Amino acid sequence: MTNSVEISLNGEPSSIVAGLSLQQALELWEFTSKKVAVAINGDFVPRSLYDNTQLSAKDQIDVVTPVGGG
Repeated sequence: MTNSVEISLNGEPSSIVAGLSLQQALELWEFTSKKVAVAINGDFVPRSLYDNTQLSAKDQIDVVTPVGGG
């Protein structure tokens, strides 16, 4: 039996396996090949901390991709 926790991903309810790191979650959500910025509960997380940032129940996660303009 796998424990899961409820989080919010870009404003939508989502369920993930308990104990995932942010890096593992991004891989699961297929954001690995894209340049992204991530905020957890309103605080941006430096890319260097993705592996060491563990997600918790009720976290609000926002993943944004840069948009080119002209």
